[in-house]
Parts: sequence; C-alpha cells; structure tokens
Amino acid sequence: MDAEAQDRFREFVEHRSSALLKTAVLLSGGDRHAAEDLLQNALIKAAGRWQRIEEPEAYVRQVLYRQQISRWRLKWRRRELTVAEPPDTGAGTDASSDADLRLLMRGALARLTARQRTVLVLRYFEDLPEADVAHILGCSVGTVRSTTHRSLARLRALAPELAALGPAEAEGLSSRDYSPVEVRP
Repeated sequence: MDAEAQDRFREFVEHRSSALLKTAVLLSGGDRHAAEDLLQNALIKAAGRWQRIEEPEAYVRQVLYRQQISRWRLKWRRRELTVAEPPDTGAGTDASSDADLRLLMRGALARLTARQRTVLVLRYFEDLPEADVAHILGCSVGTVRSTTHRSLARLRALAPELAALGPAEAEGLSSRDYSPVEVRP
C-alpha cells in the first residue's frame, strides 16, 4: 500500500471505526471485546485490499457480517452466557431510565442466538430490506422473514417490558444506543 492509500485508510478508520464498532457490538451480543476483535479482523482484511475497494464502509460491514456468520456456523462455537433476570426499568424519561432501557435491550439481545441477533441488527439497526439481508447472509428471503419473526418473538419473551413501550419510549432506543427500535409485530 502506498503512502496516499495508507493515509486514506487511516482517515477511514479514524472517522468510521466508532460506527462500525457499534454494529460489531450488536453482532457480538454486547461483548465489547469480541466486537473489537471482529472489527479488527475486518479492518485487517480491508487493509489488504484497500486499493481495490470502491466502497470501504460497505466492504467492512460485509466482512463483519460474514465473520459473524462464520462464528455461528462453527461446530465448536462457544455457548452464550445468560443472565437470570433482565434489569428492571423505571418509568420516566430521565437519563437513568433510558440507560436501564438500553441495558435491558442489550441483555435481551445477548440472550438471542448469533443468527437471530444478526438478522435483527441487519433489519432494524442497519435498516436493510429483507432481500439485502438474505443476500448478505446467503439465504432466502423467507428464511430472513421467519428468523426475524422468531427473533422478535424471543426478544419479547426475554424482555416483555419492551413490548409495552410506546412510540416515544421506543424512540429512546435509537441506533445511536446500539439497539433495534422495533420490537412489536
């Protein structure tokens, strides 16, 4: 890689790594260390092909998704840790109740399977249509639909407090908080 390409790569990493890390955190079920590893591996792959990449962010996101898919397809994958109870959420619109809501959502997402979490991240955090999600995951649109349906049902079962949210409270769970907004059918 020449000096100009190195500068462009450094600039890309500097400006887009935080947004990419948010996606990686969601894909890894809230495990920040695993997310950092996921992002680091994606950036290493991008650096090796940097001069041939036309859309760097799209390329890195694609690598993130595919690495996550590879993780859940491995036969020896590690089991996810579950918690006994999700944290209680308080009523109100103060910062602590918003933080409680984000923690509740993260905890519920962490208890989903990697595939369920990935489909929800792509559909609701990345706001991709079903056809694009199917293309990224290498499956049919019907598989995306059924996985989305089952994932949302499981999310509602894990965190019933989320189903009671109105539109104003759900707005507090925007993508800047690493959480999908829609949890209703």
